[in-house]
Amino acid sequence: MTDELVVLVDREGNATGIAPKASIHGTDTPLHLAFSSYVFDSAGRVLLSRRAAHKLTWPDAWTNSCCGHPLPGEPLDGAVTRRLSYELGLDVERVDLMLPAFSYRAVMENGIVEHELCPVYRVVVAADAVPNPDEVGEVEWMPWHEFAEGVVSGRLPISPWCREQVPLLLELGDDPLAWAPADPAALPPAARP
Repeated sequence: MTDELVVLVDREGNATGIAPKASIHGTDTPLHLAFSSYVFDSAGRVLLSRRAAHKLTWPDAWTNSCCGHPLPGEPLDGAVTRRLSYELGLDVERVDLMLPAFSYRAVMENGIVEHELCPVYRVVVAADAVPNPDEVGEVEWMPWHEFAEGVVSGRLPISPWCREQVPLLLELGDDPLAWAPADPAALPPAARP
């Protein structure tokens, strides 16, 4: 497989170029386009994943269902569907944009930085995940309220981006299956279809 390319962006979300994914994650990671997704079943449980132990950023960390990078020119909802199939063997029923302008910067203890403009999606599925060991160490379904309370209280160890996203998702309402999707026009320019 050839090295994945990522879309570099400025602070306003405009594309400024592309770069190989393997070359950008370091101590001075440039802002780049990504996505984050929360997979739910019909009971409102959220699928958590533990990142594979060999990942460069946050190895073995528990996080939300799936994160990734769109390929240059790829619609974000298409990237979500592609990565969920590859990482978790999931067929997606529905992909909804929730937080169109989420962005974060986090630094690991070893100095490696993650710096992403990272719209957040809700995904609904009807089947169990089949994790790809190249990407995911293990998965667990958890009731949304239990998960969210654990993240907000700090009791649940979770990735830094997920820790920032959950309070914003809670502002959308108590029932994750009833959250009103965001307008795709609110996506950053580099992420708009």
